[in-house]
Amino acid sequence: MEQVLTLVCKLNPTQKQALEIELVLKFFADACNYANQKVKPQITSKTTIQNMVYNEIRTLFGLSANLAVRACARVGANRKTAKQKDKPVKAFKPTSADYDARIFSFREKDWTVSLTLMNGREHIKIDAGNYQKGKLKGRKPTSAQLCKHRDGNYYIHIQIKDEAPTPMKSNNVIGVDFGRRNVAVTSNGNKWDGKQINDVRDKFSRVRASLQHIATKGTRSTRRRARQILKRLSGKERKFQQWLNHNISKSIIQDALKNNAIVAIEDLTGIRERTNQKPRNKTERRRSNSWSFYQLRSFLEYKGVQFGIEVIAVPPAWTSLTCHQCLHIGLRSDKRFKCTNETCSWSGDADFNGAKIIAAIGVTLVNSPRGSNCLCCTLHTDSSGLLKAYTPTSGERR
Repeated sequence: MEQVLTLVCKLNPTQKQALEIELVLKFFADACNYANQKVKPQITSKTTIQNMVYNEIRTLFGLSANLAVRACARVGANRKTAKQKDKPVKAFKPTSADYDARIFSFREKDWTVSLTLMNGREHIKIDAGNYQKGKLKGRKPTSAQLCKHRDGNYYIHIQIKDEAPTPMKSNNVIGVDFGRRNVAVTSNGNKWDGKQINDVRDKFSRVRASLQHIATKGTRSTRRRARQILKRLSGKERKFQQWLNHNISKSIIQDALKNNAIVAIEDLTGIRERTNQKPRNKTERRRSNSWSFYQLRSFLEYKGVQFGIEVIAVPPAWTSLTCHQCLHIGLRSDKRFKCTNETCSWSGDADFNGAKIIAAIGVTLVNSPRGSNCLCCTLHTDSSGLLKAYTPTSGERR
């Protein structure tokens, strides 16, 4: 299996090169928009799109042959993604352009990248940290993306392709329970408290609200100063969340590697839409919509591929209400869980119990991928209509 790692390096172009980059980004976006308008929406094949508008793109926008080809491929890829989500392709913005081996190359001897711009080839210096230098040393990448970030600077996203190791086979599964109070809790007992990220989010929310009020109601000088501070703070909360998720995912994968285990997580797809249907105040809505479970899951999955650790997603239904000791439905109150089965009566941390159940479901899925076995208990309802655990008699399958 091939894995693609993207390295982001800042470019240090001259003033002339910066103008050339701006032109490339503008005409590349214009070419994508032109192709998207001229070709019927149901056509997603990059080859078909290229055959229909390639010559016109070359003539109208002055792009090189390969940049015109990459623009057609961008439109086709975006249409395929939009089709899966049942949404139309939006307008393309002049923020990025795709490069392949014929119009991009990396030179380690002077740490520059060679890019085809509007008026020919240009060698542009890059700022590479120790991490990027370690990954790029001795490599000859064949694809990249020229980008303009929100800070106004230009970056090159270099793609490195590696052959990923074969995922290890194991019956040992580590369950991971995601949450807001505890960002992640594993069945091995590891826990990452969510108080720090919640405090950071609340702080940035208060600061932004205050600065936005000043930027609209203050004097001329204070409005300008408030806008400058808002621009400086832009992205800091997101970067802190990204750093935290990288550390959590790395620790979980390293633990799985040490224990020769598979990682099982909850499939929380669509949880934001479901929680937004519940009546909540503005603060709770902001906090719940700031969850980054998808990012944490994506980090776990790509690190798992990198180290040969399989990451599987399990259904989240009843994982927080099922006792991991006897598989009966119990009571959850805040962060505590208590089993209602009199023969068990286990009580403890609710997130740890959920992680244990996720691990148990993961073991079942690993051992019976076709779902021939079932991890469940028999349920019936009491007079109030609530689900209640039923203790099976001897010889009855649980």
